[in-house]
Amino acid sequence: MAPAQEAVRLDELSVQGSGTGGRAPANPNAVVGPPPPPYAGGAVASGSRLGFLGNRNVFDQPFSSTSYTEKLIRDQQARNVQDVVNNDPSIRTNVPAFSGILGFFIRGFPVFAQDIGFNGLFGVADAFNPAIEPIERVEVLRGPSTLLSGIPPFGNIGGVINLIPKRAGDEPLNRVTVGYSSDAQIYKAVDVSRRFGDNKEWGIRFNGALNNGDTPIDNQSLRFGVAALALDYRGDRLRASADLGYQQLDFTSPLRNRSVLSGFPIPRAPDLTLNQHQPWEYRTSSNKSAAFRVEYDLTENLTAYAAYGMANFRQEYFGGVLQIFNARGDYRDPISFIPFRIPNETAEVGLRGTVETGPVKHSFGIAAVGFWQDLSQVPGVTVGPTIVSNLYDPVIAAPRSPAALSRLTPTTAMRINRSLAIADTLSFFDDRVLLTLGGRWQDIDVKSISPTTGLRTGASDSGAFSPGFGLVVKPLERLSVYGNYIEGLTSPAPPVNAVNASAAFPAAVSRQTEIGAKYDFGTVGVGFAAFRIEQPFGFTDPRTLVFSVDGRQRNDGVELTVFGEPVPGVRILGGVSLLDGVQVAAQSPANVGKVAVGVPSVQLNLYGEVDLPPALAPGLSLTGRVIYTSSQYYDLANSQKIPDWATLDLGVRYATTLSDRPLTLRANVVNVTGNNYWASTGRGILSQGTPRTVLVSATVDF
Repeated sequence: MAPAQEAVRLDELSVQGSGTGGRAPANPNAVVGPPPPPYAGGAVASGSRLGFLGNRNVFDQPFSSTSYTEKLIRDQQARNVQDVVNNDPSIRTNVPAFSGILGFFIRGFPVFAQDIGFNGLFGVADAFNPAIEPIERVEVLRGPSTLLSGIPPFGNIGGVINLIPKRAGDEPLNRVTVGYSSDAQIYKAVDVSRRFGDNKEWGIRFNGALNNGDTPIDNQSLRFGVAALALDYRGDRLRASADLGYQQLDFTSPLRNRSVLSGFPIPRAPDLTLNQHQPWEYRTSSNKSAAFRVEYDLTENLTAYAAYGMANFRQEYFGGVLQIFNARGDYRDPISFIPFRIPNETAEVGLRGTVETGPVKHSFGIAAVGFWQDLSQVPGVTVGPTIVSNLYDPVIAAPRSPAALSRLTPTTAMRINRSLAIADTLSFFDDRVLLTLGGRWQDIDVKSISPTTGLRTGASDSGAFSPGFGLVVKPLERLSVYGNYIEGLTSPAPPVNAVNASAAFPAAVSRQTEIGAKYDFGTVGVGFAAFRIEQPFGFTDPRTLVFSVDGRQRNDGVELTVFGEPVPGVRILGGVSLLDGVQVAAQSPANVGKVAVGVPSVQLNLYGEVDLPPALAPGLSLTGRVIYTSSQYYDLANSQKIPDWATLDLGVRYATTLSDRPLTLRANVVNVTGNNYWASTGRGILSQGTPRTVLVSATVDF
């Protein structure tokens, strides 16, 4: 094994050549094909998908967005979507690490994992924790995006995360990764792709991974596996893709959110390696999915397309949601068994095209979208007495089992989301002014059903026309000044621990106004955004566990982002978000004007990489990341809060060759200092942070 500068160059070529796949489509309206190329530094892309309008350069978008690349995913050894968006200053987690579930706050508003898109379709990715191995890009569009992307299953308006699957590149790829992470997890992954045909029009790519072993949390282990097959065809006018996936998780003693009673300060965070859950608690889940997309160029300026996706998610959870009832950290842990099932189907048809009318260029889109979901979320069945213990000295109770309980999952709710959208981007003065106008008619039909009788117990059918407006002005060649107004139709969703978790709530309109600027220095991009979002909000009463929508929240914010490679061998990514979340309407008049729950005033993320000089250490790179979050209130009355927190991540990467094959060795430590902290408080729940975690891996291409 010999280090050399050529080894670094080979590794970089491997990343960009094998990741995007095939030749670029001839029609700019196409999305079946390579995504926008990486920006300088390779951590983010130069563009992203703007829903039914297709791919757009980031500096031409009247919105704030970032598209994280596969290179960043591999270099940071990300194991899930949360690991990737930990680079984003506008995003924080909504659930504990090592829970087997993902949840986010974007611009201070909750976004559930079920609202993650897959190649532009909702309801296809795993409902709680989509696998990252088959993913080429993780796209983040901040703020409401119903005009662009349609209605997510829950209609969350903080932003949209869209996963772009990998495709076969022009060159054959055989990639194997083996790794280890705390405390005894063994990771194995393969990534293989080929293209066939006289013009390499047929492509196939397979990604498979298995992670198995003990986590950094006491008494906790997991077994996670994923297999994903991506097929595509790229002809002169016809393009098509198919994505088939299966993933399964077996999690022993997973963490869950905590709730806190009122009347006392929130106890300090415990040692994050302590597990307050019982070693016999578990979560098992699986997801089968398929997604298909086809597009045909009717002319060189007009493309018709259609897409269909489906998924069948199943889960069993046996355990409890802890309720802290005093300042000493004592808690109650009621153990229950909850089977869970979500079958989804979604479809979209549309047109994308370009036309010129005199001096004005038009880039337009028309789309019709449907989403159908049958949800089974039966009430949990209590197993044994409530366990009483302490955060800092948890007890282990005698084992219990749900073996004798029913696994039947009758339908408890049905949801149909329908929408019809049209939008046009008008370009003036040689693309120096870009004006986007559009709207989406949308309807949300939700029914709740008794799991015992099968009769309907509640219904809500809400519809609205949601307009959208965006303007980009380029007073200088590299400077983009933009503004937007966009609405979202929100369908409030109770958390699973609410006593009315299956209730149907009517949809409500949310609104965002935003202004900002972006500057492209060529190798560094910077962005500035100032926004206001208003949304009706719900809250779960910690005593009654009743979820209700009885308030309105307004978040004003300022974001500064940066990405790129300012000098060769030095790469940066991150930014800062300043938030002012306020309750402008509340069930209790005393809470009006108080700080919104779970909204920190400052969020900072800064990631950097430095390649050491070749004369000193050829192929060696050092990495580091700092994440800071200010204090957050837990309750509406602002009487309980958690302190601010910060974490430091460090890493090293070594690119070389082994028998003329590119080899990359990586080592990362998350939360190097072992800081114990509460991460977030939103939605009336308390989530703990990530303990010190070590990850090492070796990746070889052959």
